[in-house]
Amino acid sequence: MRTRRTRALSRSKIKSLAELKKIIYRLKSQGKRVVFTNGCFDLLHWGHVKYLEEAKRKGDILVVAINSDSSVRRLKGKFRPIIPQKDRLLTIAGLESVNYVTAFKEDTPLKIIKLLNPDILIKGSDWQKNNIIGSSFVQGQGGNVFTIKLAKGRSTTSLIEKIAKSLQLS
Repeated sequence: MRTRRTRALSRSKIKSLAELKKIIYRLKSQGKRVVFTNGCFDLLHWGHVKYLEEAKRKGDILVVAINSDSSVRRLKGKFRPIIPQKDRLLTIAGLESVNYVTAFKEDTPLKIIKLLNPDILIKGSDWQKNNIIGSSFVQGQGGNVFTIKLAKGRSTTSLIEKIAKSLQLS
């Protein structure tokens, strides 16, 4: 029974952009601070979980936009993503720290950022604040941009490399 209830809760967090725009407008009118981040989130690992938990602490509502499968392929190569979009959406939605999740097919989240107008934009510390897509827009609207220190040695690319290496040895 609990699994069905958890699955239903996860699915209820996955929203289209049109739905999300209405929800965010309502929440902001109630004084909620909306935090936005994005990424591929392929092969979820502890670094992702830690990052999203820290992002949530910056505000009241955490919205995560994930790259679509086609977008990930363009950015990461023909063998990615490892995990299909639907599963990545459900996995991110299953995290307690995440309030809403959506997908985008463009290579950057600028369109979504402009549509949702978050109060806070977050990326990992591997980004310089002035290079974060949407930073000038968010700051121009009176919002803040933060970077979060990444968990050392935790990345999807290094995880894939480790798996590939271990398969070659067996």
